[in-house]
Amino acid sequence: MTANYNIMLIDYKDVAINQAEQCVLKDVNLQIGEGEFVYLLGKVGSGKSSLMKTFYAELPIASGQAMIFDYNLNKIRRREIPFLRRKIGIVFQDFQLLTDRTVEDNLMFVLKATGWNDKHAMRQHIEAILSHVGMEKKSYKMPHELSGGEQQRVVIARALLNSPQIIIADEPTGNLDQETGEGIMQLLTAIQKAGTTVVMSTHNMTWVERYKGRQLWFENGKIVEK
Repeated sequence: MTANYNIMLIDYKDVAINQAEQCVLKDVNLQIGEGEFVYLLGKVGSGKSSLMKTFYAELPIASGQAMIFDYNLNKIRRREIPFLRRKIGIVFQDFQLLTDRTVEDNLMFVLKATGWNDKHAMRQHIEAILSHVGMEKKSYKMPHELSGGEQQRVVIARALLNSPQIIIADEPTGNLDQETGEGIMQLLTAIQKAGTTVVMSTHNMTWVERYKGRQLWFENGKIVEK
């Protein structure tokens, strides 16, 4: 499964991935390039989330060779993992926002954690990112005051804060109605067209048909491109 892009971001060769000492994926040969939109498709428990967790070193590589950016995931050191994760934006299905903080404070927390310290620059950056996702007028709101779609836009804003090279979206429209999900898909597509790679798991085949991308199917412990 080779990408048709000059800049390779992910390169897996004969990789096996275990979950709780049980092999969930084997013989993974996968290349993902800069600016691609890649769908991960298959049944629940087929290994989609496990693969994504290896990208940001939450789950180790059991065997084979795995590179992401310039990091060898077989040999990555613990102190290198935060630097790897700054190059990856993660969008969760269940949002995982800090419920006791405003939208702005949620994003401020991430910037502080990744080394920002100029408050004026941080506020300007947050304002620009929120504008990009259509949430510039909601920075003072608490998460519970937002709709599901609005919360997901904030999550995407959070994922974009450090200009990642890859966005990983795990069922980003799973908890949203069709119309709201459509808006999220349009936003992710715009992000991809601007040059950021998007890797997204979904069960919604409407998106796969409507928004073009590579299709990686997870079947019987293997990944098949269709």
